[in-house]
Amino acid sequence: MPRRLLPLLTPEQVSGLNPELADVIEYRKSGLSLNDIIGCPLECGYCVRHLFSNFEMKTPRRLVGDEAAVESLVSHPYFRPHTTPIQLYNRATDPMLPVVKPHLFTKLRMLDERGLTNHVLIITRWRVDADDCAALNSFKNLRLTVLVTHSGIEDTRIEPVDSNIAAESLHTLYEYAERYRTILYWRPIVPGLNDSPEHIERARELSLHAHATVFTGLFFRDEIKEYYEGHDLPSPYDETARRKIMPELAEQRIMDAYESRHMPGGASWGTLFRKTSCGVAYAHGEADYNGHYGIKELCDICPPKQIARCKGTWRKPELAEVTREARALGAVGDVEVNDRAIVVEGLDEPPRYFLQHGFGFQCHAREHPHLYRQHGRAPVGWEAENGTDPT
Repeated sequence: MPRRLLPLLTPEQVSGLNPELADVIEYRKSGLSLNDIIGCPLECGYCVRHLFSNFEMKTPRRLVGDEAAVESLVSHPYFRPHTTPIQLYNRATDPMLPVVKPHLFTKLRMLDERGLTNHVLIITRWRVDADDCAALNSFKNLRLTVLVTHSGIEDTRIEPVDSNIAAESLHTLYEYAERYRTILYWRPIVPGLNDSPEHIERARELSLHAHATVFTGLFFRDEIKEYYEGHDLPSPYDETARRKIMPELAEQRIMDAYESRHMPGGASWGTLFRKTSCGVAYAHGEADYNGHYGIKELCDICPPKQIARCKGTWRKPELAEVTREARALGAVGDVEVNDRAIVVEGLDEPPRYFLQHGFGFQCHAREHPHLYRQHGRAPVGWEAENGTDPT
C-alpha cells in the first residue's frame, strides 16, 4: 500500500504563519536547516517552537512538497555541495514521528542520489527501530548522523516524553550503525533539574552506546519564559538570554565526573564534546567543520587524535580574502582575523555561518563576543568578564 502523504497547508494557512516559520530554510550553526514540515505532539515545555508562535500546532503538516523542499535547499545561495552541513527537521517537528519519517527518508534519498557528501544531521527524541536503521544505512554518499536528545528530566510538566524512549532509540541506532553515526545529545542540562550524580551517571552509561556525546544547556528566551510562567512551571533562571545557558558550576560538575575516569577504578565514559560539530566530526573521523580548534579551551576534553585531526586542517585565512567575502555579504566596519576567529560587524547569523563553513574557521560578531571559557554560551552563571585568557 502506498504511504499517505502529510497534507499540505493552503496558501492562506501559510500566510497566517510566523514569516520565519513559513520560510523552509534557516541557516543555523550546525547547518543549513530544512524545515518544510511543522507541528509536533511531543509538547516539551522548552521547545524552540515557542519562538515561532506555533507550539499549539500538534499535528504535523507540510509547507511544500518533498521535491520542492529539496530543490529549495540545494538551490539556496548559501548551499555548497559537499561542504555545507545540512539539518533536517530540527526546528518545528521531530523527524522520526511516524507521519514525518517517510518524508525524511524521501528527502535523504533525493539528496543521496545527487551524489552529495555533505554532513546531514537528524535530531530526534522519538522511537527508532531496526527497519529505520536499515533505511539509514542504505544511503551511500551522505555523511549521516542521528543525534538522540536525552535529558533525563523527570518533571512531566516540562518534558512529557519519557527519556527511556530516547535511550532505547540510542541503543538501537548504535547497535545497527554501519554507514551512519549516532550521537548522544545530552540536553538541555539545567542545574537542580537534571544534573544530579544520578543523572550524570545515567548519561555516562548511555555514552557507551554512542559514537560521541555532546552536552549543552537550555535556550531560555522570552517566549519560553512566558510559557513557563503561564503554566506555573518552575523557572530555571531569573533572566533570559539569546544564547544557551550552561552555568559554570553545572559544567564543572560534569567535568569532575568525566575526568574521574582517569582515576584508578574510574568508570568508563564515551567521548564527550561541548559542541555539536565537534562530536559529529569525531564520529566520522574528520576534523571539525566549524573550526573550533582556534578556541583552544574548547579542546581540553577532546581525544589527542581528534585534536591532531583538527590541527592538521585548521588554517588561519588571509585577511584580504575574508574581507572581500564579508563585504560582499554586507559586512561593515573593520574585518578582523585573529588566532581564534574571524570577527565582523553588520552580519547576522546566516552570512556568518556561511563564512564559517566556507573557511572552516570560527566567525563571530563583534557585538556578541565569545568570552573565554564560556564557549559561546550565555553569560548567565559565569564570572568571566572578557575574552582574554587570564593565564
